[in-house]
Amino acid sequence: MIKREIQGRIKSRLFAGKVIIIYGARQVGKTTLIRAIGNALNQEETLFLNCDEPDIRSLLTDATSTQLKALIGANKIIFIDEAQRVKNIGLTLKLFADTMPERQIIATGSSSLDLTNAIVEPLTGRKYEFLLYPLSLRELTDRYTALDLQRLLEQWLIYGLYPEVVTKMDQASSLLPELASSYLYKDVLQFQDIRKPELLERLLQLLALQIGSEVSYNELATTLHVGKETIAHYVELLEKSFVIFRLPPFSRNLRNELTKMRKIYFYDLGIRNALIRNFNPLHLRADVGALWENFLICERLKKNANDGAFLNSYFWRTHQQQEIDYLEETAGKLAAFEFKWKSANWQLPKVFSTAYPDSTGLAVQQNNFLEFLGIRPSKGK
Repeated sequence: MIKREIQGRIKSRLFAGKVIIIYGARQVGKTTLIRAIGNALNQEETLFLNCDEPDIRSLLTDATSTQLKALIGANKIIFIDEAQRVKNIGLTLKLFADTMPERQIIATGSSSLDLTNAIVEPLTGRKYEFLLYPLSLRELTDRYTALDLQRLLEQWLIYGLYPEVVTKMDQASSLLPELASSYLYKDVLQFQDIRKPELLERLLQLLALQIGSEVSYNELATTLHVGKETIAHYVELLEKSFVIFRLPPFSRNLRNELTKMRKIYFYDLGIRNALIRNFNPLHLRADVGALWENFLICERLKKNANDGAFLNSYFWRTHQQQEIDYLEETAGKLAAFEFKWKSANWQLPKVFSTAYPDSTGLAVQQNNFLEFLGIRPSKGK
């Protein structure tokens, strides 16, 4: 098993009188993670409830506190896997938190669709939330040296970092299409009653071809012959299913800064490449720069989340096409990053450094990307 960095942060929140909720796309390892947490505790005092089982869903649906106490017995830590499948799960979790605060409930959800909508109000002030991403490069340092990670960079850019893919890399090209078609947006189809799944797939393919570029909902709507509102709704659902994420534009002082456009990236490049059916090696691709940008932004998000860092992320561009790939804002200070696949000199655009004189800038390239991701480089095994 590859140890997940988030496990330590979850452990620090145990038995604090609150429900712990672990979100993440299907197949990113949520079940493996909670079983690892359970194995580190007293097995005789843990209970695992799989909500894919109809009888488990029935027992947890609209249950009274008396029924819940009878269900869990003397167990002190209760895992509720795929909790979003239980109707009114928020009220059930609220009862656990209010009537059994000495017990620890850990629930997982492969989407924030019904789960988030159903728990926000009932569990206000009663929960800790965590997002489990696909594997990060930093989580692979127990298996690979930093030099190995550099040597395998092309592999990560093409096949991504889903746990099953990383552990079965020789089967990656057959595993990823199955992940993309069977698991990825299953919750969207199930909970939102989407009657045209082919439209969802076509939208994903268009988004996959636009990573690194500003996305226009109007253009997508025209291409797909649907309304702009439909595009916005589908993008939101895909984001809540942890398939994609949006990066907003940064704007504070300048009139000519973009304020309405957004960029959309994929949480995993293997899924992205499966959607466009392209696992070609990098030397045969025209999208290497876009892959590099998506990869670094997503890995940086993982690093920040696993470190418990609180900051805002953006891109920056003006109407005159001056741009910065990625910005982080912490305590009012800006750090700017430009992603260059091939080595090149780069400095902050003058208009940006003039408007934000306390900002810093760094070009992230193949020779320094590990440091950017919090991994100490190595010179050999």
